[in-house]
Amino acid sequence: MGKREAIGFEIKILSNLMKRKIDHMTAEEETDITSMHSWIIVYLYNNQDKDIYQKDIEEHFTIRRSTVTSMLQLMEKKGLIIRQFVSGDARLKKLVLTEKSLVIYERMCFRLDRFEENLITGISDEELEVFLRVIQRMKQNVE
Repeated sequence: MGKREAIGFEIKILSNLMKRKIDHMTAEEETDITSMHSWIIVYLYNNQDKDIYQKDIEEHFTIRRSTVTSMLQLMEKKGLIIRQFVSGDARLKKLVLTEKSLVIYERMCFRLDRFEENLITGISDEELEVFLRVIQRMKQNVE
């Protein structure tokens, strides 16, 4: 296996490590939510000024419709989100954070910020800029 083939494997390992770390952080909070639930809460929180629908989650996180449906149903069951009907189109339901998820967000915010800082420790701004450009290009190549 050449270096080019190992890149995907290294990204997968990093992804697994990050998921495990975030799952551990959420477990410390005793919130009974997954790392993906955390990311969705952050996304919804950061986009409160917009109407966000299931399709937006699918596109933003590049997750299949069936997977997002299951995740959102579980989040709704756990009281983390509600789906509100949109006037003018009965088929559309926007996703709204509940008070419970806002409390979780506030508690997790510090930990997630610390996680992000730890993730880029020892990496210069220039290196980070190049890394982000390369990751964007790789995502485009895969799509």
